[in-house]
Amino acid sequence: MRPGDHVEVRNNFDNSWSRGFEVVAVLESSEIQIRRRSDGADLPVMFPALDVREERRRKMWWV
Repeated sequence: MRPGDHVEVRNNFDNSWSRGFEVVAVLESSEIQIRRRSDGADLPVMFPALDVREERRRKMWWV
């Protein structure tokens, strides 16, 4: 992952994936700093690489 990549973040309450985030930085320790795209706010915690994935495209309902 690289800064600027659109990603989804794992929700630890129900293990679902939340959209609308982007990578700010990737540390050598494999932790990832995330920014919320809706308001540009950097999240106050670092995320382990396992809790961040590339944003998946939504399928069209008719496909």
